[in-house]
Amino acid sequence: MEKEKFYSRFTEKKSAKADAQNKRKEFNKQRDKYFDDKRRGLDKKEVNFSDKKNIPLDAKILSSANMFNYDKMPADALKVLESFDSIVQSIRPMNSRQMQKLPKDIRALSHQLTDERETRNVSYMNATEQLSAYIRYFTWWNLVRLTRVFANLPSDSLNLKDDSVVIDIGSGPLTVVTALWLARPELRNKKLIVYCMDISQSTMAVGEEIYMSVAAKAVASDANAEGFWKIIRVKGEIGTEIKRKANLITCANMFNELYQKDHDAPEKIADKQIRNLFNYASEDCSFFIAEPGMPVAGRFISLMRERFLQKGLKVASPCPHQKDCPMNGLHARYGGSEKWCNFSFSTENAPSKLLKLSESAGLPKERAVISFIMAQPGKIADKKNQSEKDSLSVVIVSDPIYLAGHRQGFYSCSENGMVLVVNAYGKKIKSGDVLEFTMLRPYSSLQKDKKSGAPEITI
Repeated sequence: MEKEKFYSRFTEKKSAKADAQNKRKEFNKQRDKYFDDKRRGLDKKEVNFSDKKNIPLDAKILSSANMFNYDKMPADALKVLESFDSIVQSIRPMNSRQMQKLPKDIRALSHQLTDERETRNVSYMNATEQLSAYIRYFTWWNLVRLTRVFANLPSDSLNLKDDSVVIDIGSGPLTVVTALWLARPELRNKKLIVYCMDISQSTMAVGEEIYMSVAAKAVASDANAEGFWKIIRVKGEIGTEIKRKANLITCANMFNELYQKDHDAPEKIADKQIRNLFNYASEDCSFFIAEPGMPVAGRFISLMRERFLQKGLKVASPCPHQKDCPMNGLHARYGGSEKWCNFSFSTENAPSKLLKLSESAGLPKERAVISFIMAQPGKIADKKNQSEKDSLSVVIVSDPIYLAGHRQGFYSCSENGMVLVVNAYGKKIKSGDVLEFTMLRPYSSLQKDKKSGAPEITI
């Protein structure tokens, strides 16, 4: 009888724990869906611009560029991305049964990386099925995101020379290294030393094979170049000692995973990690950090940005200024009104086979989202108060937001802080656009958005 009672208590305790985990998973799922729907405005009506007449303008677009411009992608990089599945198959072949099961494995891993991320094992990449699913799907998508970012970074932000040292922390299957090789052909001619750090040696080993295969297909333009970079694999996590100081430090999709085991406040985590990064850095070191486009990641990027500025670095991308971040996402992860910085671009030009695989896995993807920062030595002197200037630089951050009065708006970052760009006449505007405005009225006279308090600029 006592045994029955003990067993009953045990099962009840186990069941209660499982119920709590399921509730947390459901909360995470609903939270992420809320932000995704809000980002894309799925519940809003489309704007009929033909109905808009005689709306007074606050500014006109003088020039326009985009931080994810597809046309800046090298032709050989596009070919490699299109055939990436074939490259992986040649390195890590799967039989027909495994291929048939792949969409299911991708879906299961997606849950671990999203709504189940707080309970997953940090060594999930060591599992054979999960590693295969990750490389064939998530690595592919990450390459699509990162190559678009790298290809559009300012030309002087990756000013590496022969024998420069790159440290990629949380390297996984060397996604950053491969993306950098594809997106910046000028670096293929350099004799770079690349330290790749990760807790999974097997994942890095597969990644190095992938990188070497990619380098063989997207070759250096200089016939005298080595044809590949020197890869040094380091098993360990951030803080692991490395003998050389770095000229460039990269981290992609790593810091969000640290939240699993580090329960300190985000500010303390940022303080700790900035110290770790600078322990690896040379005096002329640049830094690139990219994280998934979700509120907690956007908040962390903002905190790291703040600390880079405190260290005397300048933000080369994506910010149009060196002041406090107006979209720091302080309470965004809990559904607060604070805006958080993240960007998106259409997947219409993504590899067709990757889009098909997404559909098969039940994960259709219309937008690729990312939060990132590129910081480098040197300080850009902020211009004096821009409030009464004739021109204004603005970076479009959000996807379209549908406003009262059937208007379309975009939360944006400017030299003066956050602004709400109101698209009155159907201009083709999207997240990641860098716009130069000619102001038609004084900045100080602009009306304010009731929700955010940001000045509205009607164009």
